[in-house]
This record gives sequence, C-alpha cells and structure tokens, in this order.
Amino acid sequence: MVRKWMGKVRANAGSNPADTLKYATYFILLLGAISLFADMSYEGAKSISGNYLETLGATAAIVSLISGFGEFIGYASRVVFGRITDRTGKYWTIIIIGYSMNLVAIPLLAFAGDWFSVGLLIVMERMGKAIRAPARDAMISHAASKTGRGWAFGVQEALSSVGAMLGPVMIILVFLCGGSYSTAFLILGVPAIVTLIILYFTYKKYPAPQEMEYRPPDSVKEKLPKRFWLYAIAAAFLAAGYIDFPLVSYHLEVNGIGDDSLAPLLYAMAMGMDAISAMVLGKYFDRMGPKVLLAVIIPTAFFPVFAFTDSIMLISIGMILFGLGMGAQESVMRALVADLAPAGRRASAYGYYNTVFGSFWFVGSVTLGFMYDISIPLMIAVSVGLQLVCVPLFLLFLKNNKDQGRGLKVV
Repeated sequence: MVRKWMGKVRANAGSNPADTLKYATYFILLLGAISLFADMSYEGAKSISGNYLETLGATAAIVSLISGFGEFIGYASRVVFGRITDRTGKYWTIIIIGYSMNLVAIPLLAFAGDWFSVGLLIVMERMGKAIRAPARDAMISHAASKTGRGWAFGVQEALSSVGAMLGPVMIILVFLCGGSYSTAFLILGVPAIVTLIILYFTYKKYPAPQEMEYRPPDSVKEKLPKRFWLYAIAAAFLAAGYIDFPLVSYHLEVNGIGDDSLAPLLYAMAMGMDAISAMVLGKYFDRMGPKVLLAVIIPTAFFPVFAFTDSIMLISIGMILFGLGMGAQESVMRALVADLAPAGRRASAYGYYNTVFGSFWFVGSVTLGFMYDISIPLMIAVSVGLQLVCVPLFLLFLKNNKDQGRGLKVV
C-alpha cells in the first residue's frame, strides 16, 4: 500500500526524489505568500483597531472583549471546520471561503460608524480564519513530511509575519500622507484581493496537496493520543495570559504615548521579530525537538512588564518579547501538533488544539481587560503568572513523551 501511495505522489511531483522535495517546498512557499498578503490586510487593521475603537468610545474592557471574542471565534470554531475538512477532503473549497471573508470584512471597517459595528466585522474576519486555518495547516503538514515540520511552519509563519509587518507600515504611510482610518481600511482591501489571486493559482497547481504525505493518511476514526491533550492544556495556559496587541495600542492611545503612527510602528517591529524567531526556532525544532520551546516561553512571559509602561523604549522591548513569543506559538507549537496527530486526523487535531487554545485566550483576554481598568500591576501579575503555569505542564508533557519511547523530531 505504501509503495502504491509513493507511486501516486511521484506521479504528481515527478519521479526524481529531488523533484518531490522541490514540489513540496514550492507549495509551502506559495502558501506562505498567501498568508503574507492576507496578514498585510488583517494585521494592518489589527495594529490600529485598539486606537480606532477608543476613538469610537470603547473602554479597555470593550476592546479586550472584542479582540478576545474575535480570537475565541477564530480558534474555537476550528474544531468544526477541522472535522469537516478531514471528512470531506474539500481543502480548497473551505480555504477559498475563509479567505474571501477577509476580503469583505476589512474594507467594510471604513464604513463602520460605531464600536459595535467594528466588533462585528472583526469577529467576521476571525470566523474566516477559523474556516480556513485547519485545512491550511493540514496541507502544510502533508508537504512538511518531506521538508521537516519545524522548517515548513517556520517559513509559513515568517512570511505571514512579513505581511503582518508590511500591513502596519502601509497604515503609517497613509497617516503620513494625511489619510484617515477609513482610508487606511480601504487600502488594506488591495492585499486581500492579491491573496485570492495567488490562492487560485496555488489551487490550480496543487489540486490534491494531501498526496504529498509520505505515508497514506490514517483512518479519520483513529483517536488522538493522550499526549496531544496534555500538550493542548499546557498551550492553553500560555494563551490565557498572552495579552493581545489591541490592549497595548489602547494603552498608548488612552495615555497619550506617541502619535497615531506609534502603534502600527511597534506592531511592525513585533512582527519583524516574529518572522525571524519563527524561522530560527523552526529550524532548531527539527534538530532538537519540542524542548526548544523552554528557551522561549519563560522570558516572553514577562513582556507585559515592559509593554504597559509609559516609556517608548521599554514598550519597544516588550514588543520584541511579544514578537518572539508569537513566533514560537505560530511555528514550533503548530509543528508539534502535526507530530502528535495521525495523518488522517490532522485537520481535526488542529481544530481541537485551536479550540482549547482560543477558549482560554478569550477568557484570559476578557479578564485581563477588566483588570486593566482596575489595576495595571494586577493585570501584569496575572498575565505573567498564567503564562508560567504552562512550564510545569510542558515539562510533564516532555517526560510523558520520553516514557512513551517515541521521538517527535522530524528528520
């Protein structure tokens, strides 16, 4: 059966093993380009969403509720669409629907006249990500069986972060040219259109990406291992304490720190660090395995200590740590999910993982947002504490994995 499967793969990618690697690598780069332009649109909007909501009369609690609920929808709904993806195999149909929602939601922010309307559009965009993400991550994992999963997810996140850096830069240029928030949101519709063009090209070139997996997919009825759930719980506490950027940008606006261009500039800097760290950590993950995470999750837990001061220098340090942590979450932590899940349940595994992650993120975001209005030092202490809870859980996961006698490193 495996020989038959490999013959099928080579029929799609060429008979030379080097061609097979090239075929998979090109696919990963194309998916990265799609994420780059999509993130130019979404992350550009996200970099000013806190400021924009504050100008429309939103409080810190409302900003955190909107951003937290948006992330919750964006993560929690993935369990449904992950299962749908595995059962139907309609990767491309599901992904195209998800990215199309991004094209619609972001430009419409230009016409939103109150914070409630802005909140609905933010949630709509996050729902689009919930629809597309499990299928996209599953496709990356299939191609990554040839390239190394740390490298594949690292490259995808690095290109995504480049887009997340360029989006805020576009916003800065709009402000420097005298443009308004509405103008900025309309311009962000351009990279959303480019996203769909590249997406269609990739679909035509790679109609069946699951065939790049070296081995046949397992049954969709195969259970996820206990180690997967332990890992998901550890990641959940990290998510609960990880303050999202809109609250940082709100902090800048309400305290009069810098001008309108400071928030997108800081976010661009954080995304630059995200891109670099994703590539580096992804490569080390392929060599060292999941223990590389320990070198990141402890120092990055302290980013709120710097980010919620009145010093631009200290806030910048906080944003560097914030970007480092995001790089780990979006590269190594996603790659590890693929190693823990059977190939036939890959999309479902990402759905479950992100549902747990997003649920804790939502509860944490709302709680920390309310705490900001009460006591910033208390909010910082709770944020750091929640993130550090994941350390002993992750150590238990590593011990459990060692006891199982099964390595997670892709070679």
